[in-house]
Amino acid sequence: MIDQRVPDIALPATNAQTIRLPALRGKIVVLYFYPKDNTPGCTNETRDFGALYPQFDAAGAVVLGVSRDSLKSHENFKAKLELPFELLADTEEVACQAFDVIRMKNMYGKQVRGIERSTFVIDREGVVRREWRKVKVDGHAEEVLHFVHSL
Repeated sequence: MIDQRVPDIALPATNAQTIRLPALRGKIVVLYFYPKDNTPGCTNETRDFGALYPQFDAAGAVVLGVSRDSLKSHENFKAKLELPFELLADTEEVACQAFDVIRMKNMYGKQVRGIERSTFVIDREGVVRREWRKVKVDGHAEEVLHFVHSL
């Protein structure tokens, strides 16, 4: 995905919005994919992005979280964590497929299809400039912010 133009994807988002990735040109976009609302790792990752959001905003970046959860689940998750950014509901896996984040994973000894925790930074021209795959939560949001400052 690096150095490729972001696909023309529109997804329903919290706050009664539909977000179309190409419409965000002119801003840096941090698009992070996470497996599931209200799970420990996803909660910590989302909380970290929320805590650093003022710094992302000051750097001209929009932060968007994406999972396959429903919009209702996202609305509850956003309210619970008091998030200052939107969450996108990719129930049809449109963005997940475009960014190739669906993987077979082991869960309690069974193989299941799920989102591999991944983050993409898209520049102001709509081109993917950095990607992180198999993300470890601790320190990740800070690392992404550091990269955003380099753009």
